[in-house]
Amino acid sequence: MAQKGVQLDRETFSCPICLDLLKDPVATPCGHSYCMKCITGFWDGEDEKKLHSCPQCRQSFTPRPVLLKNTMLAALVEELKKTGLQAAPADLCYAGAGDVACDFCTGRKLRACKSCLQCVASYCDQHLQPHYELPVFKKHKLVEPSKKLQENICSRHDEVMKLFCRTDQQSICSLCSVDEHKGHDTVSAAAERTERQRELEGSRLNIQIQDGEKEVKLLQQEVEAVNGSADKAVEDSEKTFTELICLVEERSSDVKQQLRSQQEREVSRVRELQEKLEQEISELKRRDAELELLSHTEDHNQFLLSYPSSLPAPLSEATHSSSTNIRPLSYFEDVTAALSAVRDKLQDALREEWTNVSPTEVDVLLSAAEPATRAGFFRYSQEVTLDPNTAHTQLVLSEGSRKATLIEQLQSYSNHPDRFTEWPQVLSREGLTGRCYWEVEWRGLAVYVAVSYKNISRAGRESLFGLNDKSWSLVCNQNSYRFSYNSIHTPVSGPPSSRLGVYLDHRAGVLSFYSVSETMTLLHRVQTTFTQPLHAGVYLYGDNGDTAEFCKLK
Repeated sequence: MAQKGVQLDRETFSCPICLDLLKDPVATPCGHSYCMKCITGFWDGEDEKKLHSCPQCRQSFTPRPVLLKNTMLAALVEELKKTGLQAAPADLCYAGAGDVACDFCTGRKLRACKSCLQCVASYCDQHLQPHYELPVFKKHKLVEPSKKLQENICSRHDEVMKLFCRTDQQSICSLCSVDEHKGHDTVSAAAERTERQRELEGSRLNIQIQDGEKEVKLLQQEVEAVNGSADKAVEDSEKTFTELICLVEERSSDVKQQLRSQQEREVSRVRELQEKLEQEISELKRRDAELELLSHTEDHNQFLLSYPSSLPAPLSEATHSSSTNIRPLSYFEDVTAALSAVRDKLQDALREEWTNVSPTEVDVLLSAAEPATRAGFFRYSQEVTLDPNTAHTQLVLSEGSRKATLIEQLQSYSNHPDRFTEWPQVLSREGLTGRCYWEVEWRGLAVYVAVSYKNISRAGRESLFGLNDKSWSLVCNQNSYRFSYNSIHTPVSGPPSSRLGVYLDHRAGVLSFYSVSETMTLLHRVQTTFTQPLHAGVYLYGDNGDTAEFCKLK
């Protein structure tokens, strides 16, 4: 309890501005005490407004009060210093990088815990207490600490903008409503916020999320359909190839059996003829011997009597050499020729019909090689149109939303959440998957030709194509190229051209940029893994009238 009492005493005799023990303490007419140096410095900063106020209760004083040292309070502070508690309380939280600092702390500032929209100031716990204790602050609107409080101040009248002009669609102060916005449709900022909040909840939550969930569900169904179709196709293809192999094996066995059967028949026929011919030859040899013996008979009468019955019979027709068709090694060459013809026809059929069998759209079997000619790229030509909801206010779309033109005058586009607010760039409506090719014709100082995921940031420096991990960009100047991804810049060499070609193989993870003229020159190729559909995009960096157009390809 003793320590708690000492702590309370210390807070009582601390300056609300520097938060240290009072030095040369003085009191303002409203009764609050400060260091002479702290309150003098605070009022010096207010001299331009000719108004001086208490930093705690905000009570105003005119003219500037003359402050005198409070000797009794100074003596009490000196007595407190003798306790050795000069150090600041250990639980104070000082503002660091990225924190909102208290506007009323001097020296090292404490971290603000609230910001006041009426005071247009941020407060730490200690300086915030008057807002909770004094009736004059009860109606003030406290919000989470913000660095953008000055955006609530009218630049012309230096007043808090509490009204909204629906005619000009901008926040205004009370003086604006009777000046340049006189007669306009004006409401309180709170009423406009309520109305837009209702619209936001009705459109963004109920429509976009529902549409997104439906799209996710459809994509999941498509994944399941693709998987099911692929599994069935694999099963059917295995069955078909098995049947085809079995059929070929059966035909091979049949041909082999037929050839062997024919071989046996032919050999049997030839052997039968051979045996018969050999028997006849033996008979002829025997008769020839008899005739030889007869020719040596000296008895003329005996010779004449024996001669008619001794003449040899001619060879039978079946064994005559003129009727025996001898084709050495060529009996079955017709079968070989016929099988060769069947083989050639089957190979030709497989080559010609394989593109119909192969599901090229989903690259199930092989990833197609990148085309070698511009005509080959045209097979994958993709018509690209630009999304007006993403276009920066310095871009004008034309030619059926295929052309973007850079202009100086800002366009009055609607406040769409997809719109780029930092850089003059735009994305395509179409989400690109599979294999796609498109060309961009550009005129001006420089252009960024890019692809990007749809969830790229729309504001801040990191929203520029190539300065994040959600976009890939080829930066094209009049005499040079540079490729950018995730803030890593790579110089690229190649012939300058006002027309650039982009080839995307989403499944294979290939993204290629080409310089297009009489010939196509590869400038840079990316090999990666794409996890979302991509959108084509351009960023124009140059002068008024510079253009980039997505070409219609023949």
